[in-house]
Amino acid sequence: MRVKDKVVIITGGGSGIGRETGILFAKEGAKVVIADVNEKAGAETVELIKNAGGEAFFARLDVSNREQAKQVVKETIAKYGRLDVLINNAGIIQDALVVKMTEEQWDKVIDINLKGPFNCIQAVVGQMISQGSGVILNISSIVALYGNVGQTNYAATKAGLVGMTKTLAKELGKKGIRVNAVAPGFIYTPMTEAMPEKILEMMKEKTPLKRLGTPADVASTLLFLASDEASFINGAVISVDGGLLL
Repeated sequence: MRVKDKVVIITGGGSGIGRETGILFAKEGAKVVIADVNEKAGAETVELIKNAGGEAFFARLDVSNREQAKQVVKETIAKYGRLDVLINNAGIIQDALVVKMTEEQWDKVIDINLKGPFNCIQAVVGQMISQGSGVILNISSIVALYGNVGQTNYAATKAGLVGMTKTLAKELGKKGIRVNAVAPGFIYTPMTEAMPEKILEMMKEKTPLKRLGTPADVASTLLFLASDEASFINGAVISVDGGLLL
């Protein structure tokens, strides 16, 4: 088991990439904390993990709320005595062309997608420093690397996560904490299901592998980065995009 007995917090663990990652990590021996603002979805993920013989619990978390982030970490440490991995997966889209984007749309995406990971990182880093070890994984996007029409807010947050990842890799590496990012391409999740079919087909055609990615594609990459097999990988941004950016 590649993450046996490691304690992992996954934000946005109620669905999509977060759910798939939680199930995979539990299968590989981790104790998983599913943190999500959606209580029903989060509880369903926990149930799936437990039914498969894994260990998990649900913690309600709005990542934009600093106090809630601190409380989830406090509950995790109280239950398991340590914290090994944070996966900053929670994210939203509020798409609009820049001439039509409202201040509310901008602020909401910044609060969840960029401030949220910062809040969670600050909440976990004290424990990881005291342990002398830890892994922080940020879910960015290929949109951070090449942009996308109508996603000024989303692209800005995901690019911000790239900069945050590289900076924290330098700051925290000497403390035994690795920080990396994954930049998924077009992954078939509840978020992309809302996109027009013609757009999804266009993305398939642009991708050399001629398919959309799956949550499992991203989850397996996160598992590797969290494991000891990736012990010398720090400050990396790994694209999981089927070659879309080639």
